[in-house]
Amino acid sequence: MNFHGIIIGVIAFLVIGIFHPIVIKCEYYFSCRVWPFFLLAGILSIVASFFVENTILSSSLGVLGCSFIWSIRELFEQRERVAKGWFPANPKSQKERE
Repeated sequence: MNFHGIIIGVIAFLVIGIFHPIVIKCEYYFSCRVWPFFLLAGILSIVASFFVENTILSSSLGVLGCSFIWSIRELFEQRERVAKGWFPANPKSQKERE
């Protein structure tokens, strides 16, 4: 039996689940200014996935890279959710914005 598919699926599920609170915390503490870090980390992860021979590790790096890049969009959407009052705004960053 080949368990690679289910292992990669579980890893993808975990990575996506972990990125949800990461995006919320990053937007709260750093606003959307951290998006270049997400872009760089995503590109590096995807490029690294090309050079890893292990199927599970290569796939995991690809999922991680795509999650980093997708999180850029989520950062900006999180800013909108904060503006709508769905999530708390950081009072310190609110003072800096004024």
